Amino acid sequence: DNSYTLSFLFVFYVLILLRPAFSINTLSSTESLTISSNRTLVSPGNVFELGFFRTTSSSRWYLGIWYKKLSERTYVWVANRDNPLSNSIGTLKISGNNLVLLGHSNKSVWSTNLTRGSERSTVVAELLANGNFVMRDSNNNDASEFLWQSFDFPTDTLLPEMKLGYDLKTGLNRFLTSWRSSDDPSSGDYSYKLDTQRGLPEFYLLQGDAREHRSGPWNGIGFNGIPEDQKWSYMYNFTENSEEVAYTFLMTNNSFYSRLTLSPSGYFQRLTLNPSTVDWNVFWSSPNHQCDMYRMCGPYSYCDVNTSPSCNCIQGFNPENVQQWALRISISGCIRRTRLSCSGDGFTRMKNMKLPETAMAVVDRSIGVKECKKRCLSNCNCTAFANADIRNGGTGCVIWTGRLDDMRNYVTDGQDLYVRLAAADLV
Repeated sequence: DNSYTLSFLFVFYVLILLRPAFSINTLSSTESLTISSNRTLVSPGNVFELGFFRTTSSSRWYLGIWYKKLSERTYVWVANRDNPLSNSIGTLKISGNNLVLLGHSNKSVWSTNLTRGSERSTVVAELLANGNFVMRDSNNNDASEFLWQSFDFPTDTLLPEMKLGYDLKTGLNRFLTSWRSSDDPSSGDYSYKLDTQRGLPEFYLLQGDAREHRSGPWNGIGFNGIPEDQKWSYMYNFTENSEEVAYTFLMTNNSFYSRLTLSPSGYFQRLTLNPSTVDWNVFWSSPNHQCDMYRMCGPYSYCDVNTSPSCNCIQGFNPENVQQWALRISISGCIRRTRLSCSGDGFTRMKNMKLPETAMAVVDRSIGVKECKKRCLSNCNCTAFANADIRNGGTGCVIWTGRLDDMRNYVTDGQDLYVRLAAADLV
């Protein structure tokens, strides 16, 4: 029937005319997003949305990314967190080969700041399904050739597929910085950073420059000092090679949302959510006990949540300052009862331990625990050893030379640490 065909064609043409000027997740070099137009980019799969926002108590505007389906706004990235737009004049556009955010009288408040030569192809900005906002050549979809990506500049949140740590090829260090408060996205007091300068790579929670918590080294299945993170349905990975030293995680069940966030009050947390419910569930939060606080007990002592006081000397050690220790001021830690003789020393096995800080540690992944023990004994400065990897019954060797700091024990988690003692203290 002809009239049916004609009306179908008419509807088809009207739909084409009404189609939005840009595809829903991409910004071309001829388009812009403005606060006044109220337009946003929406990721394929409808999980993330990018646009302008202001927090509840503020008239300042930010460009950010949030979960689209959640009634309570949960932001995962903010472009101009420390340079907000003071009023509702704001434009995001591609200028040359850069993304720029322009405010009042076209003043730039944020840009991707790339210094690239003029390219033959045009540039587009795109919000990907995983929440990564990328800039790429319009004819090149290869992730390894993105010109810029928001995943390289985290705010306070780590999403699946994001990396935390160093890109050794570019020298980029990706770390989290908390919001100033729950209503103010500007940079807060806390950061979560990977330290690769000494010993084994470890993450530190910092308040300013002061260390508050240490993740412990990666042991093959998780960070030795965050055992809770080894019990959830996602894949995580810590990569350490010539190109990068970085942590990432992937969801094995995509019907859940999961993110790692550094809260304004200094808690590093894993939050999970089933989108059919409304509340984020704090799966774990660190530090969650005084035993998680960095160097809560002094050298050669360990923290135990089930003893009172919670700081305890390692076997073969006594409090350095007995009066302070009696007052539960344990910062001075413990000292050896009997000096090491270098030959004739042995080891006490401490189970379920958070390994000591690895700043002074040496790693050899090619040998096992027996060889590790021999190597420790043949080095008069060696104070302890442990496996580097706890999978398959334990492999690799970590050797500490010097004092042992920031230890605690767990009821069921942690790993074996062998501390060197003089023969007299082994009984």
